[in-house]
Amino acid sequence: MAETTIRFGIIGCAEIARKVSRAITLAPNAQLSAIASRSIEKAAAFAKANNFPSDAKIYGSYESLFEDQDIDAVYVPLPTSLHVKWACLAAEKKKHILLEKPVGLNVGEFDKILEACEVNGVQIMDGTMWMHNPRTHKMSEFLSDKERFGQLRTIHSCFTFAGDEDFLKNDIRVKPDLDGLGALGDAGWYCIRAILWAADYELPKTVVALHGPIFNEAGVILACGASLHWDDGKIATLHCSFLTHLTMYVTAIGTKGTLHLNDFIIPFEEKESSYTASSKCWFNELVTGWEPSPSQHKVFADLPQEACMVREFARLVGNIKANGAKPDKTWPTRSRKTQLILDSIKISIERGFEPVEIVN
Repeated sequence: MAETTIRFGIIGCAEIARKVSRAITLAPNAQLSAIASRSIEKAAAFAKANNFPSDAKIYGSYESLFEDQDIDAVYVPLPTSLHVKWACLAAEKKKHILLEKPVGLNVGEFDKILEACEVNGVQIMDGTMWMHNPRTHKMSEFLSDKERFGQLRTIHSCFTFAGDEDFLKNDIRVKPDLDGLGALGDAGWYCIRAILWAADYELPKTVVALHGPIFNEAGVILACGASLHWDDGKIATLHCSFLTHLTMYVTAIGTKGTLHLNDFIIPFEEKESSYTASSKCWFNELVTGWEPSPSQHKVFADLPQEACMVREFARLVGNIKANGAKPDKTWPTRSRKTQLILDSIKISIERGFEPVEIVN
């Protein structure tokens, strides 16, 4: 039986929408059907510049797109401060929602969105693309292998990039009224999600922000770090920054093995990615090398990871549309847990780096 094709509209002409609009065209069960901006001229220019289908509809307001009965789902790449208003309205208009991260300025905002989605039977998923890369599934298999990896004990995650002068002055991610969570909400979101993923989405007991966060003149975080602590002794650390060289790694250490990768958010190659795994390693007799050596594993994908994300989201929406299924809660639950930890890091910073207990 052929999959149901889900018709997408995009509200807003953010830079990331260029990548996701391409992903929608590549996903086999999705159709790029509309674009809306605050001006019809801007929407038309965006559609032309990004090779939208000739029959894609162009709207000069978000509300106009929401009123289109032919649109099944919307991608929302708007600044975080606008998520509650427009995501809730989309839900009220029965549009399924692919929402950029962070999902809100705090978990209370996201709970309002979740309530609107639940009331209206709407599927929601955040735009954390690397979660849908086939490599992520393969790495999960290794982490769950008690014989090769053992019990998870430590996770380290880092995402940094050096924003240029224009970025640090003008990007929405450094503006308190647009994306006021700064590097924590952007780069930090990925680090937190990676930690949760490695820990099989078990929330930590406490979160402690590390000393030395850096803020801009408007008070937006440009760099920070944190440690996460579980009751069973697991520990995780993260660092995120807009001020240092492009780096994105995750290391998960178990009692018998270690997983490491250097490009967890955006793979070095679009359709080929790799990771390093080691299991039961020790030094050789003269302590001049390892036995056995860590192994490099390559994973190939039929689609870019962002198209895999769209395909999975469209599959869930299609199941609702064609079969009357209930919205899947897996992805919004993961989003909420990520936001909870993000909030706790921010609170810890504001309280002078005190431990903050996670309350789900």
